[in-house]
Amino acid sequence: MLQALNTGHDGSLSTGHANSSKDMLIRLETMVLMGMELPLAAVRRQIASGVDIIVHLGRLRDRSRRVLEIVEIIGFENDEIVTAPLYQFQESGEEKGRVTGKLVKVGKITHTLKLQASGLN
Repeated sequence: MLQALNTGHDGSLSTGHANSSKDMLIRLETMVLMGMELPLAAVRRQIASGVDIIVHLGRLRDRSRRVLEIVEIIGFENDEIVTAPLYQFQESGEEKGRVTGKLVKVGKITHTLKLQASGLN
C-alpha cells in the first residue's frame, strides 16, 4: 500500500484500525516493518510523502461513531512525521442519551496544491 501511495498517482484511499491518528501512523510503520527490513526513518519519510490526510472515526460512550479528528500530514522533520490537526470533535453534552457535538475547525490546511489542481480554492 505504501509503495502504491508513492507512485505519483494521486487519489488513493485506505482504511486502517487504530485508536487515534497518531496511533495510525505508528501502525503504518509497524505494518511496513513487518514486511521488510528498512530503516525507520525511510519508512516514516515514505508515509509522510504518501499520506496527506488522516480522518479518525471513533466510538463514543453512547456507542455512536463520529469523526473525531481530521489531521494533515505536514512533512518529515527530526526523524518524525509532522502532523497538524484541522478539525476536532467537540462534545457539547447529551440529548436523549445521545452525545451531541460537532467538528470544529482548529487549524488551516497547509498543502493546497492538489486542491488547487482539482479546481478547489
